[in-house]
Amino acid sequence: MPLGPWRKKNKSTKEQLVDNEEVSGGHAGAGSLSKSAVNGAGLPPPPANLRPKLVFHTQLAHGSPTGRIEGFGNVKELYGKIAEAFNISPPEILFCTLNTHKIDMDKLLGGQIGLEDFIFAHIKGIKKEVEVYKSEDALGLTITDNGAGYAFIKRIKEGSVVDRVKVISVGDHIECINGCNIIGTRHYEVARMLKDLPRDKSFTLKLVEPMKAFEMLEPRSKGAKPATDNKIVAGRGTLRLRSKGPATVEDEPTEFEDKAVKKVDDLLESYMGIRDTELAATMVEVGRDKKNPDEFAMALDETLGDFAFPDEFVFDVWGAIGDAKQGRF
Repeated sequence: MPLGPWRKKNKSTKEQLVDNEEVSGGHAGAGSLSKSAVNGAGLPPPPANLRPKLVFHTQLAHGSPTGRIEGFGNVKELYGKIAEAFNISPPEILFCTLNTHKIDMDKLLGGQIGLEDFIFAHIKGIKKEVEVYKSEDALGLTITDNGAGYAFIKRIKEGSVVDRVKVISVGDHIECINGCNIIGTRHYEVARMLKDLPRDKSFTLKLVEPMKAFEMLEPRSKGAKPATDNKIVAGRGTLRLRSKGPATVEDEPTEFEDKAVKKVDDLLESYMGIRDTELAATMVEVGRDKKNPDEFAMALDETLGDFAFPDEFVFDVWGAIGDAKQGRF
């Protein structure tokens, strides 16, 4: 069915920002959505007395005493509570992982936290400036963001352009590209900027790596591999964080939700060069009760129109949701 007549900002063809390669979100993506979110578009944060009365334990990943935090409704508020617990500034926090102090992209905190999960906050460490020669169209990066304005590297493809630059590591926050400050820029926009850099020329990245304890210093990881089993199910339920509207306590993801979200996240990487499981979860939520692809595409525009998803991508997402419903994964 044709989707074009009512698309808001449609890109006419399938566009791979890092050439079907990997430029992320994760959970992570880390809790990031567009300016509107399902069941919460345009709503102000709820009053503190109406938020779930849940207490979580947290530490700084490089080492600290254990803190207790509560009363947050989204990722930015979570970072604020962590910063308050450890007397640091919220912008010092790059991202959080669940149940491990390691830079493990499979454990990246996104839009859901298990009710018994332990939160580790990774803060800014060493700054570095790197010159990269773009010898190929695809750089070999997966980009995600932390839900609070920081884009960082989620995965490095083995043998890629960036893999040959050994000072660049998974978890590095990208602060500037060719002197242009990109703090506050969404992951898909950062992916586009990297894709648009001219081939056979050098460019400069300013990076900030997470602070590491001595025992964490080890050979760099290539980061999270796609389609791994990274479901967050530590508690009897999960706290769902939303960029707009109140946080909600929900049951653990069903098998349908888990499989559909993983497939949609793979499609986000293939078409747009990002990984963002919270964005994928929102798309699955939008599509679960729709009867046909046109109805789904219209609902997707209303909810996530800022992304201007290509028509081919929307069809593939619809197909993935349908396959998950039918148990074909």
